[in-house]
Amino acid sequence: MCGIWAIFGSDVDVSTQWHNSLKIAHRGPDAFRVENVNHLKNCCMAFYHLAVVDDTFGIQPMRIHSLPHLWMIYNGEIYNYKLIQKQFDFDFETNSDGEAFLHLYNHGGIEFAAQRLDGVFAFVLLDTLKRKVYVGRDIFGVRPAFRLVEDGFLAVCSEAKGLLGLGQCSNDHCVDIQPFPPGHVETYSLDQGGKAKLEEVKRFHNIGDMPKYKTIAPALVDSISTNIRNLLDAAVKKRLMANRPIGCLLSGGLDSSLVTALVVKNAKEMGIKYKIRTFATGMLGSTDIKAARKVADFLGTEHHEVFFSEKEGVQALGDVITCLENYDIITVRAAVGMFLVSKYISEKTDTVVIFSGEGADELCQGYMYFHNAPSADDADVDSRRLLDVLYRYDVLRVDRTTARWGLEVRVPFLDHQFTSYYLTIDPQLRQPKDGIEKHLLRSAFENERLIPNDILWRRKEGFSDGVSSEKRSWHCVIKEFVAPRVNDEDLKNAPRTKCQSCGPDTVRKINSLIEA
Repeated sequence: MCGIWAIFGSDVDVSTQWHNSLKIAHRGPDAFRVENVNHLKNCCMAFYHLAVVDDTFGIQPMRIHSLPHLWMIYNGEIYNYKLIQKQFDFDFETNSDGEAFLHLYNHGGIEFAAQRLDGVFAFVLLDTLKRKVYVGRDIFGVRPAFRLVEDGFLAVCSEAKGLLGLGQCSNDHCVDIQPFPPGHVETYSLDQGGKAKLEEVKRFHNIGDMPKYKTIAPALVDSISTNIRNLLDAAVKKRLMANRPIGCLLSGGLDSSLVTALVVKNAKEMGIKYKIRTFATGMLGSTDIKAARKVADFLGTEHHEVFFSEKEGVQALGDVITCLENYDIITVRAAVGMFLVSKYISEKTDTVVIFSGEGADELCQGYMYFHNAPSADDADVDSRRLLDVLYRYDVLRVDRTTARWGLEVRVPFLDHQFTSYYLTIDPQLRQPKDGIEKHLLRSAFENERLIPNDILWRRKEGFSDGVSSEKRSWHCVIKEFVAPRVNDEDLKNAPRTKCQSCGPDTVRKINSLIEA
């Protein structure tokens, strides 16, 4: 997890504009670098580094001696970089996974390169010979990117807040900042004055398409259950690529428990000596806390329980909304616990790489309303719709709440190979069965004894419900706090509030209410 920021075609002195990038410094607490480019004085790149792989040469903008005309900043992990090096006989100068991208681009172009990356990423690549800028993002948008384009000015940042105050944007008003679409690459040309012009937009992968790269995933067999187990196991294993301590967010639900069990299993097989740490959060009496404790005892992890009170949860709301850059009620409600547990991990441990179970409900039809789908095909269509917009909700939540505290999250359920295979399975088999959602996923692991059987078949419980206390739900706590403070007129005017990207007016109001 890192922070990237870049501007091209600026009419303002970039030596003053780069200070905007400091708004995302939390994403890379280990080191940072800011550079402008020779002969392109109105462009600038900034990078905030969280050192997980190759902390010696992983600092960016990345440049290598054999390709001195290429400048790249990216946030992400490329899991197949060693396979790429071997397949194409590339001569790597560093141990950084991102170097594979430079060689792939030089070998076959931008779309060729993006299609052959097994990983999660958001990147900006500058080719000074061709005077081209390329921007791209992974298929599910696991790694974030926002862009601002106006009158020859192009700006890209990991979070929208880093673009406020640039171009025609004032610090509290800019409706032109947009999330970069997942699975796409955009090509911009730079004229002699350094101004950027959009030339081409390409979708390099569609959700459900099989990958075009060589993979370490096992060969498919006739058994659907075996394939599900093998592919999810491989998705976890490849994500153990790290030089920093690894942990897991554990709610005691199916998704996080399976991921944690596979992390523990593979860590032992790979010879990782330390105990995997697990982290659960909730209020006193939380059902998630109890279930997670059972799983942690079963797996023998170093388990941490992070409790928060109603007051602590409410006090965090303003910071959470600023962190998320989002007002979706479910996203905000579910983010508070994750925000607080991430804060604990950052301040109380040296764990940096965090596994989580996001994506399983969308892929495996885990939401309760899937029981009411008119048909299997209708359920399949909605599952794909949810995956297509996941970057606006759960993926956004888990990225922002962990990155805010300098952590890197990994989500194996959104592995390209695993998701592509799962979506080829007969839609009827993927539907809820016998009144149980995610039945196919559960049954695939039924006889593996990876997690306790009652956890394997534990019914779906929303994250914000699972963290609730025995006395009353977290949903009710927030509702009671907000109801007397936000009136009908506030809601009526909400679509017209300033800064649709970040909403500082509303955030300031919430913070002032909390202080009062």
